[in-house]
Amino acid sequence: MSALAFAVLRQLADGRFHSGEDMAQVLGCSRTLVWQAVHKLESDFGITVFSVRGQGYRLPQPFELLDVSGVRAGFNEQAANVWTLALADEIDSSNTQLMMRAGQGAPHGLVLAAERQTAGRGRLGRRWQMPLGAGLTFSVLWRFERGLGGLAGLSLAVGVAMVRALHSFDVPVQLKWPNDVLLDGRKLAGILIELSGDALGPAAVVIGIGLNMASPGEVDQPVANLAAAGYKVGRNALLAELLNQLADVLATFDREGFTAFHAEWTQSAAFLQQPVMLRFSHGEPVAGTALGVDPHGALLVETEGSVRVFHVGEVSLRAAP
Repeated sequence: MSALAFAVLRQLADGRFHSGEDMAQVLGCSRTLVWQAVHKLESDFGITVFSVRGQGYRLPQPFELLDVSGVRAGFNEQAANVWTLALADEIDSSNTQLMMRAGQGAPHGLVLAAERQTAGRGRLGRRWQMPLGAGLTFSVLWRFERGLGGLAGLSLAVGVAMVRALHSFDVPVQLKWPNDVLLDGRKLAGILIELSGDALGPAAVVIGIGLNMASPGEVDQPVANLAAAGYKVGRNALLAELLNQLADVLATFDREGFTAFHAEWTQSAAFLQQPVMLRFSHGEPVAGTALGVDPHGALLVETEGSVRVFHVGEVSLRAAP
């Protein structure tokens, strides 16, 4: 029924009225199945569908579904040569699926974007869910020549790519170490990196990104979204620009590592020279002043008269209360 619900959504995406009879004819099913698919859109996917006798079904406004040709139309030459784009209506997790495909020999540059994830996840095992159409959730596979030991700071470099893309739409975002993109001090997007390979190389890396275009619903932390902040950006256009910037940043990172992005990351850093609190999965919190990051992307915090270095791991950074 999910597949039919997405097929009905594509019929309704233009925001106009469509009769159940017409949709049934186009989709090769009964009007009852169309009605059941509409009910699923409302009950399971959280999409409002107006039903008017004699006119049919209509969405409150047009709905922009992801479209391969629409995304590729926004690619620059480098991105067009790097990325192979695959779209899924509904999967458990784009990172999970792409990691599995990477282990089966999937090609460098494969992108998997999903309209709906049933088991999306973020860093430290946190759940990452959003209503259908409320955001972008996608993962990319990049095969690095450098080994796992040379990938320090990768999540920060990915953050730089996201800042470049969002700044091109005049969205004034900042970066929170190690993998969050902030808008007005609240989380707009997150990055999840999973990898496999050898210490000396090569390495296969799956980079997952989730970004709030509209309200993600109930979450356990302060979040932002582009629509509420007044930024009208198309999902296909934004995905294309994110992939344009990722193609450039990841190619440079493979050659030069994080040092190529150290200064740029620092320019966009949130909480720089401000009091912060570090929390760990085990142990007591640490309070101090954020000083930025070292050339390998490790966080530098001044605490009790000395500078301590914190590496990406079971660490959570917050502004001090």
